[in-house]
Amino acid sequence: MVSFDRLCVAAGLPTPVAEYRFAPPRRWRFDWAWLEPRLALEVQGGLFTGGRHSRGPALLREHEKLNRAAALGWRVCFVVPGQMASGEAVLIAGAALGLCVEQGGER
Repeated sequence: MVSFDRLCVAAGLPTPVAEYRFAPPRRWRFDWAWLEPRLALEVQGGLFTGGRHSRGPALLREHEKLNRAAALGWRVCFVVPGQMASGEAVLIAGAALGLCVEQGGER
């Protein structure tokens, strides 16, 4: 499988940074981030299987992280693993970046 950053480049998007720490000294990370426009993409796994993103205490920590990100001027898009696999995440990122991207990476 081609990595998400390569899919973005193939679609004409800027290269995102993986696992970007956005609020040092906190260890919070975005799954993917575009630094200049302050756009992040978070992959929400386990939503339907009782995973981390759907449990109370972890969800409260996630809200703390996202509230801090908003205070620092970040916009955050959310996708699930299926959207990463299908390429839909590239379309979502492209739209948030204000770029027109078609399915399959063609513009």
